[in-house]
Amino acid sequence: MSSTVGQVIKCKAAVAWEAGKPLVIEEVEVAPPQANEVRLRILFTSLCHTDVYFWEAKGQAPLFPRIFGHEAGGIVESVGEGVTNLKPGDHVLPIFTGECGDCRHCQSEESNLCDLLRINTDRGVMLNDGKTRFSINGQPIYHFVGTSTFSEYTVIHVGCLAKINPAAPLDKVCVLSCGISTGLGATLNVAKPTKGSSVAIFGLGAVGLAAAEGARIAGASRIIGVDLNPARFEEARKFGCNEFLNPRDYKRPVQEVIAEMTDGGVDRSVECTGSIHAMISAFECVHDGWGVAVLVGVPSRDDAFKTHPMKLLNERTLKGTFFGNYKPRSDIPGVVEKYMNQELELEKFITHTVPFSEINKAFDYMLKGESIRCIIRMDE
Repeated sequence: MSSTVGQVIKCKAAVAWEAGKPLVIEEVEVAPPQANEVRLRILFTSLCHTDVYFWEAKGQAPLFPRIFGHEAGGIVESVGEGVTNLKPGDHVLPIFTGECGDCRHCQSEESNLCDLLRINTDRGVMLNDGKTRFSINGQPIYHFVGTSTFSEYTVIHVGCLAKINPAAPLDKVCVLSCGISTGLGATLNVAKPTKGSSVAIFGLGAVGLAAAEGARIAGASRIIGVDLNPARFEEARKFGCNEFLNPRDYKRPVQEVIAEMTDGGVDRSVECTGSIHAMISAFECVHDGWGVAVLVGVPSRDDAFKTHPMKLLNERTLKGTFFGNYKPRSDIPGVVEKYMNQELELEKFITHTVPFSEINKAFDYMLKGESIRCIIRMDE
């Protein structure tokens, strides 16, 4: 048994003291896990756009000082009371949303929206006692979406941890904790294209590329990438996209262009931008009778989705999805196995690697649009 079990651990963490300011590597104290909690040693973490969005404090009341991070791979250091499915030494992926296993959503085969552990970007403390497990000289440091992986050690609710194959390389599969699984599942679990079908992907960032990867895995023959930035098109070929459209190149709505080039519309579409215009285009570009459009991106608060009701009456289907409809504990281990079985390619998502001491470079890469995923090595 580790000598740190039940003890406060002092370790390095990248603390965001203010919104939009560079993170500072600090020595923090990490308290032992309480009931239904697990303390992890994080080995690799990755920067996601969600971290950047809330670090910039866009559209939210700032909650600082804070430890961000939610895409990671780690090893269980110790467990709290009531944790029976994990033990020290287990390899896990922290997930920003959870699976308590008991609520109506968790019991349903159709939903992954856990009532207890659904994502909460405002909370900043643990559910058990409403307190944080991080501190610096007595000053509380707040959590982020229940994970806070920009720390050598962190404490997470057991329902937000997926136990995975210990042979899986954590520096690769850590990217499955958020965006890659979201896009992949949106296609494979929700859109469900068939072999030889046509799929339009709106937005070719990390989530959109993962959606395209899902279409490739499913055997779609036409994968049309739609993006306002044509510089992304060449990269998207690696993920299965074989046709490309920039809506700015046309004087008419891009959904009309897609319908014309596909003899009435694509079989499936997946929207990964958060733009209400892209959402409407994604729905209106699918074929009547059988077309399915899946919305993944998060729109602005005041956006309204508008389309003519006949688009629905003509047997088009509009769906939404959260985290690709994956249940974190039940399903993510299987996604890891897809990678282990060489069905899923993860290396092409990883464009940069930096040591923990240079974590701010990962933010620079993403803000400049230079990276898909940047792996941060916690041991360097």
